[in-house]
Amino acid sequence: MDSSAVNINITVDDFDSVLAYADQSVWTTPDPSSADYHPSSSQWLLGTYHKTDTVNATNTGPALYIYGFSGPDYGSYEVQLDGISTKASAFSSNNASTPHLLYGTNNLTYSVHELTLRNLGAVSGNGDGGGNSLLFDFLEFSVQLAPGGASVSNTTVQENDPSLTYIGTWGSNTSGNFSGGGSSFTNGDNASVSFPFNGSAIYIFGDKKNDHGLYSVTLDNGTEQIYNGISGCGGAFGMTCEQQQPTLSYFASNLAQGEHTLKITNLAGVNQSYFDLDSIVLTIPSTYAPRALINSSSDGSGSSGNSSSGSGSNSSPGSSNSALASSVSFSMVHSLLFLVLGISWLLRR
Repeated sequence: MDSSAVNINITVDDFDSVLAYADQSVWTTPDPSSADYHPSSSQWLLGTYHKTDTVNATNTGPALYIYGFSGPDYGSYEVQLDGISTKASAFSSNNASTPHLLYGTNNLTYSVHELTLRNLGAVSGNGDGGGNSLLFDFLEFSVQLAPGGASVSNTTVQENDPSLTYIGTWGSNTSGNFSGGGSSFTNGDNASVSFPFNGSAIYIFGDKKNDHGLYSVTLDNGTEQIYNGISGCGGAFGMTCEQQQPTLSYFASNLAQGEHTLKITNLAGVNQSYFDLDSIVLTIPSTYAPRALINSSSDGSGSSGNSSSGSGSNSSPGSSNSALASSVSFSMVHSLLFLVLGISWLLRR
C-alpha cells in the first residue's frame, strides 16, 4: 500500500448488494422493516447482521477486515486466503461489547485475492465451550482515491439529476431515509438508467426488499456484472423486509481520468422484480494515478481472533453440508487510510 497516497477504508454492510448470498434460507438476520428495528441504538452496523455458516469473498488490494461477534454462542471458523488456511475461534465466555475482528490483513499485493470464511462449529481443541454459530456483521476494504499530494472531493448526484438517462417505465418514491428525500424505481424488464461521469471512484446506492431482484451494471462498455437487490432477510418474493437505509448497490474505483459511462439494467424476469436508485456518489481527485493490478497471490500477513492453526506463512487474521450452501461473494478494487468511515463518510459529503 502507498501510505503517501490519498486512501480511505470503505465499509460494506451485510445487507449491501455488492455481497451475493448463495442461499438466503440458511442465514438468520433481523428484519429492518419490523417495528422493533432501531438501527441507531443497535450494536450492529445499520442494525443488521447475518448469522450463518460460510462467507466467500473476492478481494483486490492490500487491506481487508471482516467483523462479526464473539461470545458463548459462537465457535470456531476457518479463514482461507488464496488457498492458505487459518483456523480460529470466536468463542468467549462473555458476549463482546464491540465488533469482533474475525480477520484482518493490510499487506497484500494490489491484485485479486480469494477469501473464504467458513463456520466450523464447536471445536473442543480450540477451547470452544459449546457454541456452534458464526456471525458476520460487516467488512472493510481499502481504496486509493488519488496519489500523494492530491486533494479529493465527493459529489452526490440524486436520482432526478438531468444527466441521468432513463429508458423504460420508472416511478418515484419519497422517504426521509433516501438521500435527497427520493428514489427512482422500476419493475420493467430491461428498463435502464445510464450516466456519464468523471471521477476516480463511483458508488451507487439504493434500497433492498424481497420484491427486488437481479440487475446488471456495465461500466465503459466492459463486462456486464450481475447483482441481486433482494433483501438480506431472504424469504419468499413479496413486499417484505425492506431496508431503506442506503445500501451499496455498486462500487468501482481506480478509474482513470476522462469521461466514463455507467449503465444499470433491471432484470425483472417473470416476477417483475424491482430495482431502486437512490443516489450516486462520485469521488473526484485533483490528480489521477490509477494503479496497475499485480498478477500474484497474497503475500501479506493477516490476523484473526484466537488463531489455533494454519498452513502457509501468508495468512493469519454447524454442519458442513449447510456450510456449502451458505456463501457470500464480494469483488472490489482497493488501498487503506481510515477505519469505520465508509458509507457514512460518503453520505456526509
